[in-house]
Amino acid sequence: MFKSENAGDYFADIFVQENVLVEIKVAKQYIAARVAQLLNELKATRIEVGLLINFGKQKLELKSLVMR
Repeated sequence: MFKSENAGDYFADIFVQENVLVEIKVAKQYIAARVAQLLNELKATRIEVGLLINFGKQKLELKSLVMR
């Protein structure tokens, strides 16, 4: 919502029991914009816990974020 108007639809990659927002990425490395995107999504949805999962490297990368 923006100024009491619907600003558009949002679809999470994975939404776990209405408590955890999961974003899936396939990238060679994390960049600050991906973390910022997840933080903005957490703020907009009022969800407190987010996971950023990157499958783009040989080893899985996981970053968790908590908003309070």
